[in-house]
Amino acid sequence: MWLKSSSILISFVVIAISGGFCLAECPSADLTGDCFVDFEDFGVMAAQWLTTDPCIPDDMAYIPGGTFEMGDNLGDDYSDELPVHTVTVDLFYMGKYEITNQQYCDYLNSAMSQGLITVTSGVVYQAGSGTSYPYCDTSTWSSFSQIGYRGSFSVRSKADRSMVNDPVVMVSWWGAVAYCNWRSQQEGYEQCYNLSTWDCAFTKNGYRLPTEAEREYAARGGLSGERFPWGETIAHTQANYESYWEGGIPYFPYDVSSTEGYHPTWDDGIVPYISPVDSFAANGYGLYDMAGNVSEWCNDWYGSYNSGSQSNPTGPASGAYRVRRGGSWYGNAQSSRVARRLNHTPESRAYYLGFRVVMDLN
Repeated sequence: MWLKSSSILISFVVIAISGGFCLAECPSADLTGDCFVDFEDFGVMAAQWLTTDPCIPDDMAYIPGGTFEMGDNLGDDYSDELPVHTVTVDLFYMGKYEITNQQYCDYLNSAMSQGLITVTSGVVYQAGSGTSYPYCDTSTWSSFSQIGYRGSFSVRSKADRSMVNDPVVMVSWWGAVAYCNWRSQQEGYEQCYNLSTWDCAFTKNGYRLPTEAEREYAARGGLSGERFPWGETIAHTQANYESYWEGGIPYFPYDVSSTEGYHPTWDDGIVPYISPVDSFAANGYGLYDMAGNVSEWCNDWYGSYNSGSQSNPTGPASGAYRVRRGGSWYGNAQSSRVARRLNHTPESRAYYLGFRVVMDLN
């Protein structure tokens, strides 16, 4: 909820001018979630003060606008991450967490009651599309799905562990987009997507998938020139990924994990080895699992980078593949880097692929 008291505003200005302070527990005025109350928090408060919408959900993190160098500036030798180019993005809000099985299950039950989806042989499709637009798999079709269907949708357990707070997988790009529109409808926002053309209206204030530029900018968490959301190296203490070893040591020099293979906590012998969305520390913007756990759909078609400076790029106008970012439990250290680009066809559903949402202040 927005701060509406003039006395709070005055005290906030005094705090910001004095240079900010840090508390052992984050104060309510710490709007960026970094445990500091400073000028950046004041900028958030100012933007919130002026908006006509007082109800940004608690699970959305403020991402300040800014300019960054997009791409691989560390020489990790992936040509599609080059050339490094200057990108400016406006402020936006991003989901702190990847969308969970329970959140997606809630969508499916609501969408079924509204006649928006159908189920054929355990696969959820857009209603009226036949089998042209698969949204997700249920456990009837794929054992990798954690969502069961018997007339209604429910979240399964795996190895006696509830999966309600784990990220949804086996969901297509179309299924992620449909969730965005449904959530916008539920919360009284404008729907960003045309589900006939699959175009995104970026002028709308509802939920959508992040652009590739927004995803990389947010993953960096305010850091410049780092390989991962927190710094130069990665370990199992920081993320759910596969630490690939050769000769008794990690293969990648920036992988410093002391444990080999899949994450030992979440490798229960039953694929997928995903973890609850709050299992690791957040990055500098208060975002969880920006490396590892599940790879995440982006809005963009996949294509080559341009070398020139850009503002709020939205990717190619068309293509065969949609971008995915962020590595996964199934991916190694190099696929978890903030600059790494991956892709899938929009109908793809995989046991390492999910999504998170963003929204703008319009």
